[in-house]
Amino acid sequence: MSQKQKKRLSIGEKRTVPGSAGKKKAQAIPASGKKRGRYADAETEPATMKHKGGGDHRNNGSGGRASLGNSRVEPGDPLPGRTKRRYKPGTLALREIRRYQNSTDLLMLKLPFSRLVREIAVPMRPEDGDFRWQSQAIMALQEAAEAFLIHLFEDTNLCAIHAKRVTIMQKDIQLARRIRGAWGGLG
Repeated sequence: MSQKQKKRLSIGEKRTVPGSAGKKKAQAIPASGKKRGRYADAETEPATMKHKGGGDHRNNGSGGRASLGNSRVEPGDPLPGRTKRRYKPGTLALREIRRYQNSTDLLMLKLPFSRLVREIAVPMRPEDGDFRWQSQAIMALQEAAEAFLIHLFEDTNLCAIHAKRVTIMQKDIQLARRIRGAWGGLG
């Protein structure tokens, strides 16, 4: 055989390819008999290949498969699953604001509010009996209470913006109540 002619290898036979470090690597030929990939017709692949193209490489080349190894699942271990989606700061807050602005349902839970109303009414009850509450009466009180609180927080937000802040503080609520006066929530 001359130097220009190369020995043909049978399927499954290994050929040695010189690597970048000078060591010889064994390279298997696929069962189809043809070499696949980008450098199918080249004898050797270049030692320094630069990655081209986009794509996300967060999985460290695992191809999306997690190696199980000899690890055992213990009770209390976190369940394997997708990682939680990360949003930019403020995105979820704006989404929550839009959700509450589009809805008309009550924000406070009905049962705790009902218990609070009944507890406040206990000292006012007559000696001989107990108050009985219609559900519509408690609903009307809850509607009024929530409307009052929402209006108070709107004024509080304006006070915070006036102070060149975006975070409301207790002093903003106190200022809003003081400006409203005795009938506007000062009591």
